[in-house]
Amino acid sequence: MSSRQAKQVSMTGMQEIGSPSSKELDDANLARMGKRPVLKRNFGLMSMLGFSCTILITWEGIVVLFLQAYQNGGPAGAIYGYLFVWAGVASTFVVLSELASMAPTSGGQYHWCSMLAPRSTMKLFSYITGWLTVIGWQATYATSCYLCGTLIQGLIVLTNSSYEPKNWHATLIFWAVALFSITINSVGGKLLPRFEGFILILHILGFFAILIPLTYMADHGSAKEVFTEFLNLGGFPSQGLSFFVGMVGCIFAFAGGDAAVHMSEEILNASTAVPTSIMLSVLINGSLGFGMLLAMLFCLGDIEEALGSATGYPFMSIFLQATGSVAGTAVMCSIITTMGITTSVGMLASASRQFWSFARDRGIPGWRIWSQVHGTTAVPIYSVLLTTVVVCLLALINIGSAVAFNDLVAMSISGLYLSYMIVAGLLLYRRCTGGISNARSSDHGLVNVPGSICAWGPFHLPGIAGIAVNTFALIYMTIAVFFSFWPPSWAVTVQTMNFSVVGTFGVIMLSLIYYAVRARHVYNGPIVEIH
Repeated sequence: MSSRQAKQVSMTGMQEIGSPSSKELDDANLARMGKRPVLKRNFGLMSMLGFSCTILITWEGIVVLFLQAYQNGGPAGAIYGYLFVWAGVASTFVVLSELASMAPTSGGQYHWCSMLAPRSTMKLFSYITGWLTVIGWQATYATSCYLCGTLIQGLIVLTNSSYEPKNWHATLIFWAVALFSITINSVGGKLLPRFEGFILILHILGFFAILIPLTYMADHGSAKEVFTEFLNLGGFPSQGLSFFVGMVGCIFAFAGGDAAVHMSEEILNASTAVPTSIMLSVLINGSLGFGMLLAMLFCLGDIEEALGSATGYPFMSIFLQATGSVAGTAVMCSIITTMGITTSVGMLASASRQFWSFARDRGIPGWRIWSQVHGTTAVPIYSVLLTTVVVCLLALINIGSAVAFNDLVAMSISGLYLSYMIVAGLLLYRRCTGGISNARSSDHGLVNVPGSICAWGPFHLPGIAGIAVNTFALIYMTIAVFFSFWPPSWAVTVQTMNFSVVGTFGVIMLSLIYYAVRARHVYNGPIVEIH
């Protein structure tokens, strides 16, 4: 073996155990995109897999959001809708993984948009995509904290029938969850990766802790009822329309697929570890979610009693009917509630990193403050604090109107999916026109930034297969965004109206006003900090 070969083997071995060579390689790849490494790479593949899986928490989401799919679609609609969403999410995640492999930065969508869009439209497209991602992540984090608050209220009602839940109670619990999240995020170091690794274990063990007693103790429905019965309790003109409206619950159960992307500058071997964690998370969560959905549908019990549950969550009544024990039901529901609380930690991390990165490139008002990183913890603490303050202020809306808050957090689907659609459309155009080089990105200087060449990363689905998956992802995302704006029933009232379209495009309009007044003078897409 030559000395050169020996050196290569040595470096490869060092990288596999997460040595400084891995970090140096990641920092070199980041430098090729014009960025200075300022965050510490504390995540490895397993901790990032835990991070991705516990952001999605699909099986927990299916349980909590069970009512939406059941009312519009019924048992059969819920199953077939889930399978369609799972396939659509998988294709979407393939596209995101390809892009993350090309340019693993915390900016994610707006950076990818800038490197793929034509020069004439790059600046505005990138800016809008950045704000759509901000909207989506702020709303997703707010949703997580809000659901935790109402879940805890439901648990109190379950164990203490004299308790009368108030909206302001949920807001106070919301703030407590946000405080817990900011505490974990502010410490820095190895705490967050280790925390996410531990939660992955709870995520998997909790699945069996609920599935086994539920399926063993409950009375089971027939396969014919589960796989052939469709419902249209929303009163829509057709069963097909009802099916697509009910599918939104399944879509939200997979929300946050780009979480690992925004942690790219804090993980070793980012160009391969991020795509791997994203794709494994959709496989693991999709499988667990489908198993739990089948269990719920076969073990419904008295569905009318479940729909009228005083807890506000039908799944709590379904668990109670199955076990016949308030204590046992409380334990099962506590697992789901705990997972919701811990998920908020990761959501705050992703939301704040995306916000920090966008501020770093001057897309946010007050960007000089929000782009700062504290040297001792290597955490963008000001962005973490601002994200927390924003969602805590949003929680005040719930005191006046829970309906208005529900409409607000519905923007998590529309914001994130619109940002996915923009970059997926640009990627499809580029790959069909041969606008992406097959050469390794390490063979060039600056790469995958505005004005430089675009080159595929290690994760890439080539040829017709890549085009087909990319096209299907766009079709699925169009359907998801369109029906995310629909109300849950055909007869619309103030209480059932979905105002998320107003919120989403309202924030876009405000961002465009800021762009016209100020941002167009300071925002030019991702800044090249290293030439």
